[in-house]
Amino acid sequence: MTVSDFSAENKVSLPEYWLDKPYYSLDAFFKQKFSQKIYKISLNAGLTCPNRDGTLGRGGCIFCSSGGSGDFAAPLLDRASIRESLEKGKSLLHHKQTGSRFMAYFQAFTNTYGPVSYLEQIYRGALELEEIIGISIATRPDCLPDEVLSLLSRLKDEYPDKLIWIELGLQTIHEKTARFIRRGYELPCFEKAVHSLAALDIPVIVHLILGLPGETDEDMYASVSYLNTLPVSGVKLQLLHILKGTDLADLYERDPASICLFPDRDDYLAVLIRCLMLLSPDIVVHRVTGDGSRSLLTAPLWSLDKRGVLNALHKQMREQNAFQGALFPGSSSDESIF
Repeated sequence: MTVSDFSAENKVSLPEYWLDKPYYSLDAFFKQKFSQKIYKISLNAGLTCPNRDGTLGRGGCIFCSSGGSGDFAAPLLDRASIRESLEKGKSLLHHKQTGSRFMAYFQAFTNTYGPVSYLEQIYRGALELEEIIGISIATRPDCLPDEVLSLLSRLKDEYPDKLIWIELGLQTIHEKTARFIRRGYELPCFEKAVHSLAALDIPVIVHLILGLPGETDEDMYASVSYLNTLPVSGVKLQLLHILKGTDLADLYERDPASICLFPDRDDYLAVLIRCLMLLSPDIVVHRVTGDGSRSLLTAPLWSLDKRGVLNALHKQMREQNAFQGALFPGSSSDESIF
């Protein structure tokens, strides 16, 4: 089945809980589960990364900023300051109409890479707050030792009404690209981590980057399709951002055309739409573009207009009658996919 098979005369009735979007968004998931909008508040727990402290390397991944992908994260000094840090994070949402409940997002650097006693302290500190519906922990698949898995399992049992998610940075399934971006682990390591977390019934959200240098459209489609074969609950489809102060920015200065694969918004949307069509409709889409810091972003500058990107995505998908899972194996152009 191809994109051209989805015409205006062959409309599909999408699930009501998708809330009028052509894909299963995180916003729809939260509203379905909690009957209100839930915002994630980013936290910087003061941890580091084995790709920065010398264990694997010193420079980190070539695209990672000095903030460890947590440029909007509120600093956290200890468990006692979690409420203060969350309040600071809420203040960054002053322009948005928020509800009364939030998710604590341990975002910056590698948030299972530290003393287990400290990890337990900060995780519990967030889980104990009434307004926090759960925690999302960004980490690497090579930083989930048995003692951390045991901690996560205990917390899941002790806080059955709270969500505990793990976000894993895969970025790509292609080893050549992984070496280029200095990811620091191979695909079997990722697979082991996913299955270890699934055995504990802990949801996994996977980060993929679209537009990594040297990758073709088919390479990106293969990475997305790969997720359908694993017990993955969610995905973040991140447009490659070239940020000041990174090794990627240095490469971009020397050869912009070979580094920025999506200089035009519509080029990106064409690839993104097909990625969504290949993705299982059961996987929650947490992100479709990304939030680059205006002060750090070198390229692509069109991505700063996030609302414009989302509006164009939804418009083009409706015009094409495209939707998440339309090209998922075994699907058809009727409601049976759902």
